[in-house]
Amino acid sequence: MSEPVGEPAIRVLIVDDDALVRAGLTLMLKGAPALQVVGAVADGAQVQAAVAEHAPDVVLMDIRMPGIDGIDATRRLRARQHAPEVIILTTFDADEHVFRALRAGAGGFLLKDTPPEAIVEAIRRVAVGEPILSPSVTRRLIAHLLPEENDQRRADARRVLSALSDREREVALAVGQGKPNAVIARELHMSIGTVKGYISRILTKTDLDNRVQLALLVHDAS
Repeated sequence: MSEPVGEPAIRVLIVDDDALVRAGLTLMLKGAPALQVVGAVADGAQVQAAVAEHAPDVVLMDIRMPGIDGIDATRRLRARQHAPEVIILTTFDADEHVFRALRAGAGGFLLKDTPPEAIVEAIRRVAVGEPILSPSVTRRLIAHLLPEENDQRRADARRVLSALSDREREVALAVGQGKPNAVIARELHMSIGTVKGYISRILTKTDLDNRVQLALLVHDAS
């Protein structure tokens, strides 16, 4: 299927130690318009070299792999300049995996039984900076971020947010509520471009990688 004229394909790198999974994902994504699988590797230790070679926009990352696991690989990858977005795609949705992955900088967390069309849509959304979580992961996240958060984490998060301007805190709160840029723009009476500018400045001030981590910070502070 041809790509829309003038719209570059989203470049995808697959990282999974199961050859059948790599082959299946490659076959599935090749049938999706405006997506291009540029490479597939079997170990987290191979990720940096593969990213340097193929320059993907999005990396689909397994968690449990020999050598460097997916979470450590994500953390190292997101430390790069102009790092690609990362979607964790795994059979494991245990709390420790979810929160370690999101705090490592992953922009999405999906289970491998997610329908193909939902995986494709997640890639498209994460590529433009919109976080994606499977429903079961979202439920875990909400449960985790209610009163059980410890006092130190809450205090640390409030200290970081206190360095923001009032307008920046309004935008950060909206991101923490899961609102997309268009809704934030409408509710705060600003353009979408202005919202994006605020989010970029907030991420710089808070030393965070993406809006998923910003949402975690906002909830930690509540």
